[in-house]
Amino acid sequence: MHRLDEIAERIRQSFDARTESREQALAQTRTIIRCCSNAIRATHRDEKDLAHENLDNAKQLVKQLNENLVDYPDLYFAGYTQNALKEYAEANIVFALIDNDELPYPEELGLVYSTYLQGLAEAAGELRRRCLDSLRHGHSQEAERLLSHMDDIYAILITMDYPNAITGGLRRLTDIVRSVTERTRGDLTISLRQEQLEQSLKRLEERL
Repeated sequence: MHRLDEIAERIRQSFDARTESREQALAQTRTIIRCCSNAIRATHRDEKDLAHENLDNAKQLVKQLNENLVDYPDLYFAGYTQNALKEYAEANIVFALIDNDELPYPEELGLVYSTYLQGLAEAAGELRRRCLDSLRHGHSQEAERLLSHMDDIYAILITMDYPNAITGGLRRLTDIVRSVTERTRGDLTISLRQEQLEQSLKRLEERL
């Protein structure tokens, strides 16, 4: 029993270090989510410089988060951490696709594959929002381009037929992507038919 105090002190030191890392990670994840939300908002507003700024800030925070939790993989894979990293993936993917740029690799973002795929799935909702905005402004070709990306995303996700323990619950997100994509396809079809009808009526009026 003479070692009990020494053992207890070692345990306390370990718990203190883990608690400090956890609290630091919580603060970092909150800031990452805020930066990513601001980046997506700026992307929809075509404020590219502001979107870049927020993505760069998030990138630095993600790098710090990865470094701080290198000795605590359980904290790295905790729900709040992975949720923030998923938002980071989503923001970068949304910016790239809307800007008609190449997708970033998971390794470029410092993300594990399952988290990257979750961010890819979440991006479909933002693409739908952009698609509807494009239709509202009469940019049907842009809307079709975005819908094509949504189709591509779903086509990839549906092939990731692995247990949820491997993908982090990707199957549920894939079902949501399918629903979002089909609703967007319906909205786009109605809009295009209306546009065609209006053009036909205009041509008829000109002939008359």
